[in-house]
Amino acid sequence: MMLDDAFVAIADPNRRYLLEELRRGPKTVSELASGLPVSRPAVSQHLKVLLDAGLVSAKAEGTRRVYAVSDAGFLQLNIWLDQFWTA
Repeated sequence: MMLDDAFVAIADPNRRYLLEELRRGPKTVSELASGLPVSRPAVSQHLKVLLDAGLVSAKAEGTRRVYAVSDAGFLQLNIWLDQFWTA
């Protein structure tokens, strides 16, 4: 994960909303799109940014893709941020 990519990814309010929803549990694009005033393709594009930044993972379940928060991606981000609290 590139930290720059993670910060760019979380800078967008729609992507922060998606992360908050995924924090509550894995969801599909349709489930995530129901809470946003953007189209399902737009939600998919936001999820791709989060995937590329390593903050979200996806797995196929039949014809659906289920998205979840990536603990490993947030661990790296957290390690970087923690250096500022322990200094």
